[in-house]
Amino acid sequence: METGSPKDTGITRDARTGDEPVWTALPPGLLRMRRLLLVVWLGLLTAGLGGLLGWLAGPGWSAFAALPLALMAWGWVMLGRNWRSWRYAERADDLLISRGVLWREETVVPYGRMQLVEVTSGPVERHFGLASVQLHTAAAATDAAIPGLDPAEAERLRDRLTELGEARSAGL
Repeated sequence: METGSPKDTGITRDARTGDEPVWTALPPGLLRMRRLLLVVWLGLLTAGLGGLLGWLAGPGWSAFAALPLALMAWGWVMLGRNWRSWRYAERADDLLISRGVLWREETVVPYGRMQLVEVTSGPVERHFGLASVQLHTAAAATDAAIPGLDPAEAERLRDRLTELGEARSAGL
């Protein structure tokens, strides 16, 4: 693998073909789910804190309940930036997963090193029609996950990665 031009920071080029990988972004349902959870939890915290401060310290102190609202506004922006940073690319010999805003992290998972590919979906994810793909390799440090995929895409990715992993490990 060789690195692309300086403009292509964070994108690797396939040395054999010279082609850029085709990156796939996460669907917007993950962002909607995370923002709704942020609003619900911090909204409940704001209401509870305002009521408690108003009851214990007086109505003037309940204004401090606005602090979680400021945190909510900051979290709203940060969740959007984080969601936009997630992407993955399927290449001939490996899977690339890229994420991070301040600290960019790019994980390369060779198909031949994959031992297990799981699709998981908790109750909140199922409500939003989302699933996550968890990749387990021989080295625990290289385990990776792709959150918030459409269930059909998660199953397709699991089947493809399992097929490619079996084909690559058979050649070892």
